[in-house]
Amino acid sequence: MKKLVLAYSGGLDTSYCLRSLSQKDFDVHAVSVNTGGFSPEEVKEMKVKALALGASHYENIDALDSYYLRIVQFLLYGNILRNGTYPLSVSAERIVQGLDIIAYAQKIGADAIAHGSTGAGNDQVRFDMIFQILAPNIEIITPIRDQQLSRQEEIDYLKKEGFEMSWEKAKYSINQGLWGTSVGGAETLTSHQNLPEEAYPSPLVRNDSLKIEITFERGQAVAIDGKEDSPVAVIQQLQALAAPFAIGRDIHVGDTIVGIKGRVGFEAAAPIILIKAHQLLEKHTLSKWQLFQKEQLGQFYGMQLHEGHYLDPVMRDIEAFLLSSQQTVSGRVAVQLHPYRFELEGIRSDNDLMQAKFGSYGEMNTAWNAEEAKGFIKVLATASKVYHSVNKKL
Repeated sequence: MKKLVLAYSGGLDTSYCLRSLSQKDFDVHAVSVNTGGFSPEEVKEMKVKALALGASHYENIDALDSYYLRIVQFLLYGNILRNGTYPLSVSAERIVQGLDIIAYAQKIGADAIAHGSTGAGNDQVRFDMIFQILAPNIEIITPIRDQQLSRQEEIDYLKKEGFEMSWEKAKYSINQGLWGTSVGGAETLTSHQNLPEEAYPSPLVRNDSLKIEITFERGQAVAIDGKEDSPVAVIQQLQALAAPFAIGRDIHVGDTIVGIKGRVGFEAAAPIILIKAHQLLEKHTLSKWQLFQKEQLGQFYGMQLHEGHYLDPVMRDIEAFLLSSQQTVSGRVAVQLHPYRFELEGIRSDNDLMQAKFGSYGEMNTAWNAEEAKGFIKVLATASKVYHSVNKKL
């Protein structure tokens, strides 16, 4: 039998793929990659379900730490919010999932690899590009895309095969991970409707305020209120603290890889707070041109990641720049949490450039005198003087 690795999530599409492929002389290895969305209980349930559907083996890969090291830390270093809004929650996960799945396929000597993407979304591009680049000799099989199956056709097939599981589509689709949770529903298919309160998995349960302090060490979040832990644990702890305030909700509108516009809701309390707190700390600890170049490269990095170009070597070059830029980004940021919002109160850092002894903006200077200031301004204006003296009518 041909050995096949299926990117398995336990949902309808991948369940259809698993059952149908196992009936076509494939030895199916169902593989799920945990980037923060599966509890231990859910993993156990997925294994039972996968084996019942026909998998010869089920594997769950814990990718939390590698997800952070490969991608999340650079999303934080770059303060990356796609279109100024979205922390690239799902798109970043798909990259890591694709990398781990192809690595597993190569490890067991698989002949083919399959996933449940349709032909209308971004994930098909991200998965296929990684698989084609890293393992061009492994066949890619996509039953839902190739057969253009409807949801009802998949359900009918599984029922015919004797699987009377609950396949009813939830009113809202939820995709949870370390770097945020996406929320899709009927409202996000329109241009004018907002998601209702009940669509979000984290309801508002706190109406008070809470002050916390986040410690960064070379750009990485390493402590909350002085309690040190790993960056992954700090992200999870911050999410637990901020989610009850319903912070980090929004709807992202953007251009998909396949060329159409799309909307998706999300809640990402920890990522949004960390990005904004980190960005504030950088404003105090980095130079003018470091900040400028970081913004350009960070946005380009986020765009390329979203588009599936993670394996292009330019991404490693940008990561090297982002990592280098964090050498002085250490300090503490005070954050006040409120229902639906948060405030950045200020920072404390030994590398704070506002502590320089050259003066205080708008108040006093100690590094130059009045005549030197006048000369500086005169020289600075020269280029524009030349232009306007030549183009007097403009």
